[in-house]
Amino acid sequence: MGSDTSEVALDLFPYLKVYKDGTLERIAGVEVVPPGLDPQTNVLSKDILIVPQTGVSARIYRPNFVIKDQKLPFVVYFHGGAFCVASPAFPNYHNSLNKLVAEANIVALSVDYRLVPEHPLPTAYQDSWAALQWVASHKEEDGHHHEGWIKDYVDLDQVFLVGDSAGANIAHHLAFRIKESDLGQSFKILGIGMIHPYFWGTNPIGSETADGLRKELVDKWWLYVCPSDKGCDDPFINPFVDGSPDIAGLACHGILVIVAEKDILRDRGRFYYDKLVKSGWRGKAEIMENEGEDHVFHIFNPDCDKAKSLMKRLAAFLNQGSGKGIVE
Repeated sequence: MGSDTSEVALDLFPYLKVYKDGTLERIAGVEVVPPGLDPQTNVLSKDILIVPQTGVSARIYRPNFVIKDQKLPFVVYFHGGAFCVASPAFPNYHNSLNKLVAEANIVALSVDYRLVPEHPLPTAYQDSWAALQWVASHKEEDGHHHEGWIKDYVDLDQVFLVGDSAGANIAHHLAFRIKESDLGQSFKILGIGMIHPYFWGTNPIGSETADGLRKELVDKWWLYVCPSDKGCDDPFINPFVDGSPDIAGLACHGILVIVAEKDILRDRGRFYYDKLVKSGWRGKAEIMENEGEDHVFHIFNPDCDKAKSLMKRLAAFLNQGSGKGIVE
């Protein structure tokens, strides 16, 4: 699309461009691969419609071989992409989920929430919440809408939320929503795995103060996906502003926060972990830092040693619940 026919009105690097005629061109996260049997990991996947009213679907994964009557931990996964790009079918996410399911021996559901700008926030949160409600419905006996893989292979007392970047942000908000809802009476989240979480704020902290260019870039991303008078201190992106729920009320038993040394979002992840530990929250908090690496490096370079160690640590976190070691 040449500039002579349509000028760029907004370049939201590295995600998308908006042209003056209103046309949207996504640059990142547009490729898709089908589900099926992955020969490298021996993990099976399929796409399922989970919320017919809105058309929200998900890609569900399980090991190809499951010991008879063995029930596995269940991960509800939310992909990253700044709320405006990517999907569970994006090759890098599909590959990452195959690796996680194989490493941890779990069943996983990767939610295809709808994206900005076609579906403004809070749609992504609402779709993710609807997906969680759908998962919780499998605890009811009357199961004509039940997914066989969940019914046959999943221990619904070992449910984890996992997400990278924007997906980690979604997981945080769902853990409060579940607490405030009737769902929280019967359905518990055992733990949350946050990979390079996308939190932000108007006033710079840590390395943000020395990196004005990247600070400006992240500001621009957020102000595009959530144009509000609160800007980068909207409670969706800054969990510690007035109006945000008290972090001590986070509704899960354990949390693993993973940050990357060179990531502009690193200090927000560390700040989140520190605030949680000091808040009086009664769960078990862990933090891991990927030295020398940048934001979601494991999605784009999954075979490097540091990506493998990230997956191993996340898998260990997801398997703690088997011995209930995560519950204090």
